[in-house]
Amino acid sequence: MMIIGCDFHSRYENVAMVDTETGEVVERRLEHENGEARAFYAGLPSEARVGIEATGRTQWFERMLAELGHQLWVGDAAKIRAQRVRLQKTDTRDAAHLLDLLISNRFPRIWVPSPPERDARQLLRHRHKLVQFRTSVQNQLHALAMSQGVCRKKKLWSVRGRQELEGLALGRWASRRRQELLALLDQLNPSLEELDRAVEKEAEHCPAARRLIEQPGVGPVTALAFVLTLGPVERFPNSRKVVSYLGLNPREHSSGGRQRLGSISKQGNRMMRWLLVEAAQTASRFDPEWRRHYQRLKFRRGPGVAKVALARKLAVRLYWKLREAAPRRTAGSHAGSPQRTLVDTRPPTF
Repeated sequence: MMIIGCDFHSRYENVAMVDTETGEVVERRLEHENGEARAFYAGLPSEARVGIEATGRTQWFERMLAELGHQLWVGDAAKIRAQRVRLQKTDTRDAAHLLDLLISNRFPRIWVPSPPERDARQLLRHRHKLVQFRTSVQNQLHALAMSQGVCRKKKLWSVRGRQELEGLALGRWASRRRQELLALLDQLNPSLEELDRAVEKEAEHCPAARRLIEQPGVGPVTALAFVLTLGPVERFPNSRKVVSYLGLNPREHSSGGRQRLGSISKQGNRMMRWLLVEAAQTASRFDPEWRRHYQRLKFRRGPGVAKVALARKLAVRLYWKLREAAPRRTAGSHAGSPQRTLVDTRPPTF
């Protein structure tokens, strides 16, 4: 079998390959645009295992290896760097380092979403970006209105508020800015409505997302994003792993018997954290228990800390909803006795 450590770049890649039967080692640089990389992998005599660091712009590479019948292992980039000892860093050394991790069974392989899941992620990311664009446009129009002494907040987007905004006497360039911003707003609103319907349709076809929508404050967008971000819930043995994966756990620098905690790590998906914060605030308006929890934390620690704490609580709640719906693990029992179902009886921790 061929084992290949691949230091992948957008235009080229450096590979370090070993044949496990003969022990032959090959190091090469392969260009992408001229087809050299495809010809190299197509010419391999047997199935190969290719290891790369987690990075973007690799979908075409993954498809190519799947078509040619090769295995692709994607590794945690941070853990791969942590296992590098030498201070000298080159593309050739990086490929050799990946090969060494693969051969020694120390390669930190991670879960990779399927192509349909990646496409659904693009839907959510596109909607999220358009929402940000619309917010930016609305903020600019608000600023123009307030500069003329008009402060209507949300009422500015009603029919009457729109007429008042269009009737403001502005200068030449301010009027053009208002006109073009309103045109952008008129283009973004129908697009976002269409994307919202698409997200609702995707959530309807996802049983896990439908289960999460039962939680107050959680809509199709948050539910679908949570499912697609976590992937198989069996990957996480407890809620602490989920909180850390989403970047909602505090930074820590403890030593010498003294514990030092800081702000949240923010090492996870930024869009997912934003959605959880928004959904948690919505839940606090509808659920009296969540409202009391939020008000108590807000009084003690301030609104910022209270919102993040509520988002963490919501993430744990959604995780346990998925765990309850996940298939039970079974373990073999003594001879002649039926299998026993292993049930996690630990209560959810909030």
